[in-house]
Amino acid sequence: MMLIALTAAAQTDRQYIRQGNKLFRAGNYDKAEVAYRKAVEKNPRNPQAAYNLGTALMAQKKDSAAVEQLQNAGKMETSPIRKAAAYHNVGVICQSHKMYGEAIEAYKEALRNNPHDNETRYNLELCKRQQKNQQQNGGGQDDKKDQNKDDKQKQDQQNQDEKKDQQKQDQQKKQQQQQPQMSKENAEQLLEAARQQEKQTQQRMKDAMKQPNRRSLEKNW
Repeated sequence: MMLIALTAAAQTDRQYIRQGNKLFRAGNYDKAEVAYRKAVEKNPRNPQAAYNLGTALMAQKKDSAAVEQLQNAGKMETSPIRKAAAYHNVGVICQSHKMYGEAIEAYKEALRNNPHDNETRYNLELCKRQQKNQQQNGGGQDDKKDQNKDDKQKQDQQNQDEKKDQQKQDQQKKQQQQQPQMSKENAEQLLEAARQQEKQTQQRMKDAMKQPNRRSLEKNW
């Protein structure tokens, strides 16, 4: 009876790991994390439990906690292949946060344990180029602030230019609107003058028609 109890207790952490693996494959990373934590609690010296917990945390973007567990796994692991996998993931996390120095050291440690890992070697070379570019571009907050300042100045200048262009367009539009109004007034003045002239002409014609009649009458009389 005691032997069975001891065996069951010895297998508890592995059972939690298997449970966590099933949940992890199903994409239930938060539940997998819980299972792996139980495995770590049962056996803190189990590197597989620490590594799997690290990957579950990594899948949830809990990067700081993931690095801690992966480094623990790397220190405890005796298998070079699994040790290399732990440090490889540490490098990936650091590289994603532009912590290129830390990532490079993690990739180097991974390659020491698994020199034939081409993926790690590729990441290492890429990380070195990224670090070089970061150093050449300054890579500091001051440069970013200066860039933001330059961008703001350019944007302000562009806004001022656009404002001037808009004012110019508004002025031209106003002038164009005024010109038709002047032309309309002139047209009305000309039309009124034509009306007056026509009125005067009609009056003269009436007068002229009256005058012959009068002359005729006068003449006949």
